[in-house]
Amino acid sequence: MLISFSIRNYKTFKEHAEWSLVASADKLHEATHVVELPQFKLRLLKSAVVYGANGSGKSKLIEALRFMKRQVRTSFTETEEGESIGVDPFRLNTESSGLSSEFEVLFHFQDTLYRYGFEATSERVNAEWLFQRVSTKEKELFYRDDSGINFNKSFGTAVGALVKETGVRENTLLLSLAAQLNQPHAKAVQKWFSNLKVLSGLDSDSYWGFTMRQLSKPAAKQAMLALLKRANLEIEDALAEAPNLENVKFPAEMPKEARDLMLAQLTDARTTHRRYDANQLPDGTATFSLRNDESAGTQKFFAFTGPLLDVLASGAVLMVDELDSRLHPSLVCKIVRLFNSDKTNPNNAQLLFNTHDTNLLSAGEFRRDQIWFTEKDHYGAATLYSLADFKTNKVRKGDNFERNYIEGRYGAVPYLGDFTALPTAMPLADENAG
Repeated sequence: MLISFSIRNYKTFKEHAEWSLVASADKLHEATHVVELPQFKLRLLKSAVVYGANGSGKSKLIEALRFMKRQVRTSFTETEEGESIGVDPFRLNTESSGLSSEFEVLFHFQDTLYRYGFEATSERVNAEWLFQRVSTKEKELFYRDDSGINFNKSFGTAVGALVKETGVRENTLLLSLAAQLNQPHAKAVQKWFSNLKVLSGLDSDSYWGFTMRQLSKPAAKQAMLALLKRANLEIEDALAEAPNLENVKFPAEMPKEARDLMLAQLTDARTTHRRYDANQLPDGTATFSLRNDESAGTQKFFAFTGPLLDVLASGAVLMVDELDSRLHPSLVCKIVRLFNSDKTNPNNAQLLFNTHDTNLLSAGEFRRDQIWFTEKDHYGAATLYSLADFKTNKVRKGDNFERNYIEGRYGAVPYLGDFTALPTAMPLADENAG
């Protein structure tokens, strides 16, 4: 489970920002929304949501964890010497634009707490660290900075010997290298990041292929169809349809895994709907193309069922940018309830997302510590804060969170100008254009 994620000097976040899943002292929805880790004296939240105006940093927060995941998984295997790391610092300040960016995660995995992070510019990794905790005391596994790398003996001699002999490229994460050498702690951290799903609610193509592959597995398909029926999409059955590869050519050097993923992304599905006669009695079925005949919302939710059910089954973390895009508010509410439940979420999976859907604030789905906001200052820098950060005399459990948020009492809303004051002498569209 994710305990916290923090960044500094990345895109719109100039100063340190931390997204914490540690539950506050609030006991509301304790049995369903909170997971206890007694050995570490922690109480963690199963879900969290971020609100904010357009351009306030909601998406950048999720992008930051996606960037960190990519670096952990591919830094050693896919980065050449001298290649840019791709760090994007806060650019609206002359000082910060030349400084390094920092990323850190704290998570629970395989009965262990890991704290991993790094600090980097586009050219080099300035610092990197990994700590482990199995009881009460945190132990350093390695720490890397400009003065060198300190290894704990438990991290293994093979990694230390290789680093001493060949060094580590300036633009490569030591963790990524150690995972290639099968160092157990590095492999565990990399596996947690691999299980982490960071999705775009605006573009389902990135997880379409995963869902099409899941559709070929009988148990997964049954679960997907059950979820689709409960979403009132009236889909009786679905069958993946092999793509037409007549004009598709794959590079000879393309790995099989990448080729299979591309094939899955090109795959369509045939959905089956019940058909009725003139007397509204059942009369067979009709078949549709998922890509060509179903609505955009149906396509999005269909594709989303794959990673959603996979995360619930594995107890992993799901982060979604713009979860509500093309989905009805009632359906989004049902998705949230899947996670805030001890019945449908027995493995303690987590859902973290951003949205503009304020209906969730009035539906009683969240505790105060699950509701977060992003807001920009006058200099373009974003801040991240929780509703639980407000004093209890200003925010009470029984408050109408939706109304108060829309009224601007919590900040994180756009301050719009007078649209009626726009210039009236606007150029007319060319009627012959197009």
